[in-house]
Amino acid sequence: MIKLLMVFFAVMLPGLAVASAAEGELLDLTNHMVGYAAIAIFVLAYVFVMAEEFTHLRKSKPVVLAAGVIWAMIAAVYANNGLTTQVEEAVRHNLLEYAELMLFLLVAMTYINAMDERQVFDALRSWLIRKGFGFRKLFWFTGILAFLISPVADNLTTALLMSAVVMAVGGTNTKFVSISCINIVVAANAGGAFSPFGDITTLMVWQKGVVQFSGFFALFVPSVVNFLVPAAIMHFAVPNEQPVADGEDIPMKRGAKRIVALFLLTIATAVSFHNFLYLPPVLGMMTGLAYLQFFGFYLKKTMHRDEAMLNGKLGDVVPFDVFSKIARSEWDTLLFFYGVVLCVGGLGFIGYLSLTSEVMYTQWGATNANIAVGLLSAIVDNIPVMFAVLTMNPDMSQGQWLLVTLTAGVGGSLLSIGSAAGVALMGQARGQYTFFGHLKWAPVIALGYVASIGVHMWINANLF
Repeated sequence: MIKLLMVFFAVMLPGLAVASAAEGELLDLTNHMVGYAAIAIFVLAYVFVMAEEFTHLRKSKPVVLAAGVIWAMIAAVYANNGLTTQVEEAVRHNLLEYAELMLFLLVAMTYINAMDERQVFDALRSWLIRKGFGFRKLFWFTGILAFLISPVADNLTTALLMSAVVMAVGGTNTKFVSISCINIVVAANAGGAFSPFGDITTLMVWQKGVVQFSGFFALFVPSVVNFLVPAAIMHFAVPNEQPVADGEDIPMKRGAKRIVALFLLTIATAVSFHNFLYLPPVLGMMTGLAYLQFFGFYLKKTMHRDEAMLNGKLGDVVPFDVFSKIARSEWDTLLFFYGVVLCVGGLGFIGYLSLTSEVMYTQWGATNANIAVGLLSAIVDNIPVMFAVLTMNPDMSQGQWLLVTLTAGVGGSLLSIGSAAGVALMGQARGQYTFFGHLKWAPVIALGYVASIGVHMWINANLF
């Protein structure tokens, strides 16, 4: 098969007949057909990603396919020019970066699913509903909770939780559900920007080592501004009405609070491993997974205690199984991330990222480039955008790295398709929270975007 690919690219694409290079040398394919084809394939894959709402084709499928095709084209050209090891080494490097982030996310998702199974989120939702908040109070309460929970539970999970509350209370009041979902997306993305655990992009920045764990908290005030500015304006459009509470009281299952505590301990372990032992954070997270495994074993062995809580109905008790929580992880997101890392890695290996870095960070300047990254993340998912910046690795100050972290995190709020939280809510609140409903408030969200950048450059001026 490899020989067939080599023949195809040598015969059908004669422009790629570059001179053989010495072993260890990289080929510049930016002006060759394989480079152009790689860009076209990546763009086409991303068109399918952005159209997921309409096609219902999971976003991981096109990017995983694109990754394989892009690297196959690159490998065929290199092999045809007598270079046999460079591509393999580059792919292995990209796979290592992906593996660290994938395992990190897998542990976080497992904990979130375990808390969901123990009814932590259901109990919170029922408590909020029974409090009998009015629509405007609920608008602010869910927004503030989204901002505070997302630094720990990630913006996607937080947005889904808070939107469930909004839909349960709002019912058929489409105006309330729509504007509250917009507020939740903005709040969750803003809250995720000042924590390494709040978004995949911040996690990538932290794992890359360009910003230390405590350094992210310099973005707290800018993130607050990013959330409050649009929320304060949207407040006046929220119906000033009182919803009907259903009075349902959902208790947490046995062990729920201890699982929350173990999750916090796992985060502390990951931070300690990285800051004090200079080990990759993923090792601390995997150690934390063992905490949950042992506690899951304890819950299974003490199942008889659940029987008493259910008045002897042991048949209604489902044994806790940590591996079922791993199976419930968002595998589409994890595979999508794999495709993005490999695709962007392939474009970088071809030479496009260094070319882009030269244009953006040398000609435009770091500040303009980092602001543009945020605007781009509203159209293209912030994961490939941030991975591309990290791969470029421009020479920037700590303040500029924090700026691009902020803009990539909150820039996706400008459009509903700009963040995982927005895309997920369009599916969960289908027909009530829509692309055009979000677009109507884009100018207001843009005010928060500009204000947060200004506040960051003001209060963190010493970092630039």
